[in-house]
Amino acid sequence: MTIQLYDTTLRDGTQREGLSLSVADKLRIAHALDEFGIPFIEGGWPGSNPKDAEFFRRARQETWRQTTICAFGSTRHAQTRVEEDANIRALLEAETAICTIVGKSWTLHVTHVLETTLDENLRMIAESVAYLRAQGRRVFYDAEHFFDGYRADPDYALATIRAAADAGAEVVILCDTNGGSLPGWITRVVGEVAPRLACRVGIHTHNDGELAVANSLAAIEAGATHVQGTINGYGERCGNANLIPIIANLQLKMGRRVVTDEQLARLTELSRFVAAVANLNPDEHAAYVGRSAFAHKGGIHVAAVAKVEESYQHIDPRLVGNQRRVVVSELAGRGNVRMRAAELGLKLNGNERAVLQKIKEMENRGFMYEAAEGSFELLVRRADPDYAPPFEMLDAMVVVEQRQGRPMLAEATVKLRVNGEIMHTAAEGNGPVNALDQAMRKALLPHYPQLADVHLTDYKVRIIDEQSATAATTRVLIEAARGEERWSTVGCSTNIIEASWQALVDSLELPLLRDRDRQARFVARDAGPAVPAT
Repeated sequence: MTIQLYDTTLRDGTQREGLSLSVADKLRIAHALDEFGIPFIEGGWPGSNPKDAEFFRRARQETWRQTTICAFGSTRHAQTRVEEDANIRALLEAETAICTIVGKSWTLHVTHVLETTLDENLRMIAESVAYLRAQGRRVFYDAEHFFDGYRADPDYALATIRAAADAGAEVVILCDTNGGSLPGWITRVVGEVAPRLACRVGIHTHNDGELAVANSLAAIEAGATHVQGTINGYGERCGNANLIPIIANLQLKMGRRVVTDEQLARLTELSRFVAAVANLNPDEHAAYVGRSAFAHKGGIHVAAVAKVEESYQHIDPRLVGNQRRVVVSELAGRGNVRMRAAELGLKLNGNERAVLQKIKEMENRGFMYEAAEGSFELLVRRADPDYAPPFEMLDAMVVVEQRQGRPMLAEATVKLRVNGEIMHTAAEGNGPVNALDQAMRKALLPHYPQLADVHLTDYKVRIIDEQSATAATTRVLIEAARGEERWSTVGCSTNIIEASWQALVDSLELPLLRDRDRQARFVARDAGPAVPAT
């Protein structure tokens, strides 16, 4: 039987602390999931808040390629007629083809949380499923706290899901709601329960023991054929099962085809898109899709990968839309330098050893090139015998002044040599780094107007030896951009202004050198092949 993927990012995922999605955000994510190939998307709980109700109203007007939007709710309340229950009415008003309802499996929750009887809970489950089915809805039933409930009273836990299945639930999903189960327990319970139900059995796990993905896969191996989770594992407390590695593991490791190869190759893109819409930084070390997932730093690792790529990679990163990266640092060998330079399209001309020695020397002083690949590129370029700097910094001075009744003023004066001409300029800024940037641009723009398109996008400061207090060595990382092109540069000094200046100079020199290379290639191409003399 095929494995069904069910995404609950828009409902369970938004229970993550610090994550909030607008209706427009939810629609954007839903369309991305639809295009990727997720067959079921849980849009929210229409009975809980106006935003989710609005999402379902707008979702009805959208065109969906391959997904079915599901509304989430609970069984009827105790001692309430099902047709009069507000949650059930809200589910019907959402007008989705599928309603996913949650009910209690654990006797502790029935008697102490719902404060009702065990028999009434069984009636709540059966009547809710049957009523929704009678209204023409397909029903998925979430058996909340099932694994804890099965441990406490297996007969009653089993009775709850039988009540749902007998009433017409299409899928019964066993939930590890507290997220504390181990794979062995998941395997045992699913293996015992799945054969006793005529309907499809699903799994829904949380990550409180850092086992949500492992538990989901264990359940599938034991007989579950429906798996729920969220993109990037977003969710309450420690999160939900992360659908990203679940999809990759199912398809690449377990031979369970859940999407096409083309869709799988967009897995990294999907992960990063959802993170961007959620306004959360992507996890750089996430399995399969993180920027560091296929990054190689150790010298002996890189030497092996250069010979046999799979020697230190469990899959080809292109299968999930990611790429191999070679990181250059004080732990690198010459292979790191060669491979990273080749990725940048640079020729070392036998300078690997010199560049590597420079990296080790600079990192010993506090520089860090794995986070500043722009500065590494400059090290390689500057090692070339034909290197000619587009400008030279001669002098710089920064004055910061505070006068009563006015904000603090920063002014920078710089002296540069550009194409043989001495440029001496000054500028004010909203801080010393901004003042330096403005003064340098004033000197450089008449010669290099393309720098007007280069913008500083990030500025990070790290204290390296905090025990030295205000005399500590400071590392500055600057990220700059021009359109879609981005690069990071580093500076390091006990003087934060000097460290900033070093990184700033690199951030402005690198695009000029790249422009020079592009122009040289253009001229060479335009000139065509040499014509032999007759």
